[in-house]
Amino acid sequence: MGKGSKKRGKKREQEQENHGGGESSAVRSGAGNPEKLKNKYYEQEMFKLQTELVKLQEWVKETGARIIIIFEGRDAAGKGGTIKRIVERVSPRVFRVVALPAPTDREKSQMYMQRYIGHLPAGGEIIIFDRSWYNRAGVEHVMGFCTKEQYTKFLKACPSFEMALVNDGIILLKYWMEVSEGVQHKRFQARIKDPSKRWKLSPMDLESHRRWYDFSRARDAMLAATDIPQAPWYIVVSDDKKRARLNCISDILSRIPYEETPYKPPKLPPRQKPKGYVEPKLPHQKVAQRY
Repeated sequence: MGKGSKKRGKKREQEQENHGGGESSAVRSGAGNPEKLKNKYYEQEMFKLQTELVKLQEWVKETGARIIIIFEGRDAAGKGGTIKRIVERVSPRVFRVVALPAPTDREKSQMYMQRYIGHLPAGGEIIIFDRSWYNRAGVEHVMGFCTKEQYTKFLKACPSFEMALVNDGIILLKYWMEVSEGVQHKRFQARIKDPSKRWKLSPMDLESHRRWYDFSRARDAMLAATDIPQAPWYIVVSDDKKRARLNCISDILSRIPYEETPYKPPKLPPRQKPKGYVEPKLPHQKVAQRY
């Protein structure tokens, strides 16, 4: 972690204390629940972090850095919402989100990591995996989509694969979004009631709700086997979505040694003269002014 990143992290912590956004020692120790963040404060802090993400983006473009950010966690843990806030104000050509569908028959016959290798970053790119090769350690293992032998081989080979990425100069960050049993249940119920969220609840989600402890055991085994010094796991407590997003983005920024690149505001050139051009009355249908 660079000195600039450390200073920015300490400054954000101090601001949170001053604005009442930080958790008290009693809350951090588990005694009580943190006070709900006010939306105004949340959006102010989010804007500050998103501004830093833009600075990170410019540094990545200038230096040719390669970054991978992995998001894993149970269904309804908040992965999608966190990723949306990360990419909200940055370029999709630098911050690329990868969310692969179920493998095709051809991909099933390939080496397991093969379908992910094609999505690894080139210079000047940040790849965000909304679920990743860790599917094999989670849903594939629990739901029986892979054999026990394939699962065991993955847990043994994964650390070596990730060490190869890091040794090649890639910055690899792995985040596990940790949601409690009760909160996940409430979020599933909310998806059932909300017509705009029903698409988020698949038959696989329902099965994951039923098999909570199978997924817990799979999580524990995955973290134990793949939490290595070169690529450790970082746990994001995600029962409070707002805090989880702020904490996660802040942590990402603190772990990348980026520096702010000098910015010279461009001067807009004057518009050309019309030289006789007249705006025509367009005959096309217009969208109704309903709002």
